Amino acid sequence: MGPSDTGTIPHPVTEELRATIAAAGITESTDLVARILATGIGLGIDDTERLDLKITSAALSEMRAAFRLFAPYRGIPKVTIFGSARTLPDDALYRQASEAATALAERGWMVVTGAGPGIMQAAAEGAGPHNSLGVSIRLPFEEKPNAIVGENARNVAMKYFFTRKLMLVKESSGFVCVPGGFGTLDEMFELLTLQQTGKADPTPIVLLDAPGGTFWSGLRRFVDDHLLPSGVISPGDFDRVLVTDSVTAAVDELTGFYRNYDSLRWVGKRLVLRLKAEPTDAEVQALNAAFGDLVTEGEIERRGPVTVEVEDDDKLHLPRLVLRLNQFRVGELHRLIRAINALESAPAA
Repeated sequence: MGPSDTGTIPHPVTEELRATIAAAGITESTDLVARILATGIGLGIDDTERLDLKITSAALSEMRAAFRLFAPYRGIPKVTIFGSARTLPDDALYRQASEAATALAERGWMVVTGAGPGIMQAAAEGAGPHNSLGVSIRLPFEEKPNAIVGENARNVAMKYFFTRKLMLVKESSGFVCVPGGFGTLDEMFELLTLQQTGKADPTPIVLLDAPGGTFWSGLRRFVDDHLLPSGVISPGDFDRVLVTDSVTAAVDELTGFYRNYDSLRWVGKRLVLRLKAEPTDAEVQALNAAFGDLVTEGEIERRGPVTVEVEDDDKLHLPRLVLRLNQFRVGELHRLIRAINALESAPAA
């Protein structure tokens, strides 16, 4: 641990922390483990109020429990389905959520929900107990986790909304929002904010309505009539979202986002996009012609893994595109990814 990690923690204490970590048999990421422990001691040195300490302790414990829940399924793509706990089984929205979850499970995806009733129950039923994970919230008026996620103990209960929302977003490669109330809208707008600001990797977001429903089309009208004209969002900010009443279109949007695009990694100021298929020279030139305005220096280049990726053995088999992305344009990455997925060299849909 360096000075920035320990603050005012006495040196003998930091040495004891190192000894404790070694005695526990921890050999990986010891610097980060030490920083976590040092932060806890720092809170004590700061004479932090007991309530603040309780919040910190509970949040850390909840995150550990959630990380352990998700760890065995790290290599499996996941979709989080948001929606109202009040939606009844005879509602068309309930059937939409269930059918979408079934279709995604059949394509090898796991479904993550808030583990409650309503849309959460519908999605868990559609995916089945072996393809469902739950992150529930402890509320005085909320029911216990539904039987689907509870059947195999694939649920973690949270006290705080912020830790729950972290896990509902962090682990998933796509999202489906079904019409709901304040909670659903809060989750949906947080997704859009994370994407717009580049605080989360680009992911597909589907706003799924009932057949013929107008809930999400009403939101699109509000965006077009109020948010865009007032300048509080940029043109195209809502383009990353698919508004549909078709389960098939929703599933195709989620899975199609990863047709050719695999993942990304920042290496200094360079953005590395990992692809499933090697693009041709002509395709790279076309991407530069279409998206050169997103680049601050040089061009979009085709290349193999960069040095740090080789050191980390990070998906070395995949071809790469590398660019120096304008950080102020990070919210537009989804456009480049969709173009990559549409290349002729991309795998068949």
